[in-house]
Formats: sequence, C-alpha cells, structure tokens
Amino acid sequence: MTQATPILHMFAPQKHMSPFDVNMAADAGFKVIIPYINVELTEITGLVQDAIFSRPPDYGIRTGVFIGGKDALLALDMMKAAKEALVPPFQLSVFADPAGSFTTAAGMVACVEKVLREKHSRGLDGTTVTVFGATGVVGFASAVIAALEGAKVKMVAHRGVERVFKTAEAAKERFGVDLEPVPGETPEQKAEIVKNAEVVFAAAAAGVQILSSAELQSAKNLLVAADVNAVPPPGVEGMDLFMKGEILPGCTRTSGVGPLAIGDIKYKTQAGLFTRMINATEPVHLDFRDAFKLARSFVA
Repeated sequence: MTQATPILHMFAPQKHMSPFDVNMAADAGFKVIIPYINVELTEITGLVQDAIFSRPPDYGIRTGVFIGGKDALLALDMMKAAKEALVPPFQLSVFADPAGSFTTAAGMVACVEKVLREKHSRGLDGTTVTVFGATGVVGFASAVIAALEGAKVKMVAHRGVERVFKTAEAAKERFGVDLEPVPGETPEQKAEIVKNAEVVFAAAAAGVQILSSAELQSAKNLLVAADVNAVPPPGVEGMDLFMKGEILPGCTRTSGVGPLAIGDIKYKTQAGLFTRMINATEPVHLDFRDAFKLARSFVA
C-alpha cells in the first residue's frame, strides 16, 4: 500500500462541518482534514476532480471525501455525483453520513434486530415497524434499512401526510422499497398506529416525547421500542439511556433499546467506516447499507 499521507476532504452543504465528524476522522487516522462549507451539489464534480487529479493514481486509496449535512437525500445525491466525477485510474473513497444519521440508524436497527432474535426468535423480515420522526435523517435511513431487510414499515406523519408521501416515493425510486405513510396527528390516530406496531423507532427531534407509558401499556403487540433521543424527556417514557433489551417500566413484554446503547454501536460503526477508508486497498464508497452491515457485526 502507498505511504501517501491520508487526506480527507469533508463537504457540508450548511455553514458548519460537524466537529463530531472531524474528531472521528482524526481519531481514525486521517492526517490532513479539510472542511468545506456551504457546498452545493453542482460543485461536487469540480471539487472531487481537483482532489483526484492533484495526486498520482496510486494515492487514490489514501484520498477520501466525507459528505455531511442534515439532508439524507442530498447527501446521497452528492455521493452519486462524487462517484460519477471519478476518472479511472484517478479515484478516491467516499463516505456519506449526514448528521451521523446513517451510522445512527444502522446502530438502532442492528440493536433492535438483536433483541428480536434473542427474545423472540425472529428477525425484521415480516415484522411491522413504525417510524416516528420519519422525515428526519435518522428516521428515513432506519426506515429504508428495515424495509430492505423485509420489514413492513409505516412512516408516521405528525404534520401533514404529504411530506411523508414524498419521502416514501423517494425511497421507492432509489431503493425499491415500499414505505407506508400513515397519519399520526391526533391521539386517536397515534393510538391506532401503536396498537398494531411490533417495533417502534423513535427518531423525532431531541426532547420530544413520542410515546407515553399509557400508550406503551396499551400496545399489546409491541415487542421492541428503540429511542435515539438522549435529551430529556426521553422519546419513549421510562426508557433508560443504557437499555439493551430490558423490559420497559409498566410493560409486560416490550423491550427497550436506549440512546446510549445505540450510540455505542453508532460510534463504533462510524469509526470503523473511517478506518476502512484508510486501510482500503481499493477505493470504497460507503453509505447506510455498509453502516448497517458493520453495525450488525458489532452487536453479534
């Protein structure tokens, strides 16, 4: 392998690159890290080609692009543009993880899958999964991952089902999965949704409670509830930050997966994908599917 200095170009479509992602990249071993802010999709080709043509072809495996931001679909579009900008033998590696959502979603789904297998001898295939916070980056990625594993995914709309329909259409077009938008604006609608759920992903904004204890206790089919929100109050009432499948308070069989249990797998997954970029013998292109595969290995 070439001994060229590992360089990472970090693209953010907003005004800041996440310090979290910068720290992760540095700890993984990148020696030169350059953040670019307010990057537009149309600028990706020029930036990538500047990065590849300024180094010999065999330095490509030591050159990386990280795509951040807060928009899952834009990050995927940027990743596609970066890959299309490559001119073999001039290449580089690309890793998309907007707002840490792809690795967070991968960690949540992997943790839930483990609880399903250990406590109910089943996986995600055929399981009814309900996603709260469905239009957010973590909600979208976790919904697609679960659907790719065969789950029947319902995406809850809190403020108008039209936004969720657009998200579902994008998932169908890009990944061939069917996500079902369902209205959840009233207490009655939410109660009906939870009553039929077997798994809940609580991926709404920090500090917003999604499910109360009363709603959990009335959800007789609910096997696992996972919550990525570490900011009080929890997204799922009674959820402990470190839960890894313990029964939620007041429930008879609903297991909880807490945000710090998910965060541990998320951290290992993001670090592992950065390390994969550095150690690759050929350029790699990494998104939430690669994140989920690696997260599974950490929970096994």
